[in-house]
Amino acid sequence: MRSIGLGKLAFVLASLSAAGAQAQSGGASDFYRDNTVNLIIGFPVGGGYDIYGRLVSRHYGKYIPGNPKVVPQNMVGAGGMKASNFMYSVAPKDGTTLGIIPDTAPSEELLGTAGVAYVSKNFNWIGRISASTNVQVIWASANVRNIEEARAKETVQGGSGPMAPAVIYPRLLNALGGTKFKMVTGYGGAAESCLAMEKGEIDGCLLAWSTVKAAKRDWLDQKKAHIVVQWGAERHPELPDVPTMVELGRTPEDRAILSLYASATEIGKSILAPPGMPAERVTILRRAFDAMLKDPEYLEEIRRLSLDFDPLSGEKMQQYVDNLSKTPAAVLTKAKDVREAR
Repeated sequence: MRSIGLGKLAFVLASLSAAGAQAQSGGASDFYRDNTVNLIIGFPVGGGYDIYGRLVSRHYGKYIPGNPKVVPQNMVGAGGMKASNFMYSVAPKDGTTLGIIPDTAPSEELLGTAGVAYVSKNFNWIGRISASTNVQVIWASANVRNIEEARAKETVQGGSGPMAPAVIYPRLLNALGGTKFKMVTGYGGAAESCLAMEKGEIDGCLLAWSTVKAAKRDWLDQKKAHIVVQWGAERHPELPDVPTMVELGRTPEDRAILSLYASATEIGKSILAPPGMPAERVTILRRAFDAMLKDPEYLEEIRRLSLDFDPLSGEKMQQYVDNLSKTPAAVLTKAKDVREAR
């Protein structure tokens, strides 16, 4: 009798579990079928973030239960900080609003950048589309072909605002690596800065390597421009002869500070959701993201656009950002001092 009773109990529990899973799946389908998912892109149209964001918007919805339409929306301002703050405090916390914010967002928070109103580890990280290798491009007319020449001769570089990576990175390397970059701000984003470079207004701009490959390959093939440094911790396999920012630090302390900023390479082009979302909906979005990464049409578009493909799961991204939040205070203090020294 005891054996029969346990068997019936097991059957009932299994039935309840299956029914619960079905209800959860159906509930998610009903929710998303009746909603649109907005994908907030913190930068202007045409740049690397925008290219990746619109790529995701074309494929992601078919893997979310209910197959909602994913609509990209550019929210430009303060080098991406406007979108970051919006995603943290204003965006709906129901899974209908996702975002792509600057890869420097966690490091800017840790360094106490003015205007930051978010805690990076509290975001729900959905997954990384790809790691982010940014490069400093200098137009051929500037007669600066490599990093040694950039240390010997001043060149004018463009960026959006004082806290944008396109401005911070060169300024840091001036202080810690001996370069002579002169910064001019006020451009709307990478696309606008690089157009100014092509017109001869400035000498160079910071751009994602993936964007160079996808949209500006003629710069290199026709020797219109040169890449002098890559803003990461390790050399990209396709750029074996271009030094990284970390390599160029003159002392161990310099390299430790530059490594903090190089963490942006690992953050890359990532999808995140606001804090405070129901855990089950976060899981649904993460699993949909993972499934999208295996989509043949998605992979073919990655290949056709010559984009980097180096994804990471939401769970691993969450752990990485959490670990980054534990950076020693002494390193943060020195990094902030160097950055703010003009």
